[in-house]
Amino acid sequence: MRSWPVASVLAVMGYDIDSPREAGTTRRDVLSVAAVLLAGGAFTVAGPAPHAAAESDGGCGVGYDEEFEEDLAEADEAITDDRALAPQGPPGRFALPLRRRFRVTARYGVRGNWLAGHHTGIDLAVPSGTPVHAVGGGTVVLARWSGAYGKAVTVRLRDGHYAVYAHLSRISVRQGARIGVGDRLGRSGATGRATGPHLHLEIRARRGYGSDINPVRYLARRGARLL
Repeated sequence: MRSWPVASVLAVMGYDIDSPREAGTTRRDVLSVAAVLLAGGAFTVAGPAPHAAAESDGGCGVGYDEEFEEDLAEADEAITDDRALAPQGPPGRFALPLRRRFRVTARYGVRGNWLAGHHTGIDLAVPSGTPVHAVGGGTVVLARWSGAYGKAVTVRLRDGHYAVYAHLSRISVRQGARIGVGDRLGRSGATGRATGPHLHLEIRARRGYGSDINPVRYLARRGARLL
C-alpha cells in the first residue's frame, strides 16, 4: 500500500490559506530534509492541454535570498515610467502560466524551514523546456539569475502585485519590458535550488519577501482557475 506524504494529505483535506503565515521559530534559509519530504507528495492536476503529466516530481527549496531581494528592490526603483509604476485600474483578464498538464508538488502555505515559515508559492512540475506564460500584464522588473530562484522573471502586475516565475531553463523577456496577458516569459527548468524541473509561481502583495499571498485564489478571483 502506498504511503502518502503529509503534503498530499493536507491537499486532500483542502488545506489552503489566503495570506502569509507568521514565520516559524526557525530562521534558517536552508531547506531541511523534513521540508523536502513534506513538499514531495505529488498529485495530478488536469491542466488546460491534453498532454501527459510530468514524470518528474520537481520541487524547490526557495527561501529568503538577500541578494535577490536587493537586486529586485534596486531594479524596481529604477523603473521611472509613470505608466509602469502605478497600478492601472482593475486587474482585467488573467491567464494560466502553463498550457499543458502538470503535477502540483508543493502547495502554497505548506509549513517548513523557510524563513517565512511556509512555502511562499506553488510548485507545478512539468518537463524542462515547457513554455511559461504571463498570468497577467505588467512590467518585467527582473529577468535574470535570481539566486535560489535560479533563472527567474519577476513582473510587477498592473494591480500592484508582483509575480515571480522561478527555476526557468530559459528567459525570453528583458528587464523593463511591458508584457501582456499570456505572453511567453521563458521555459521551465530546474535552475537554482530545485529538486527537479518545475515552475515555482509566487504572487506577492508587495515587492518584498514575506508579502506572498495564495496564487491559486488570486488567479481564481481573476478568472483563471489553476486547480
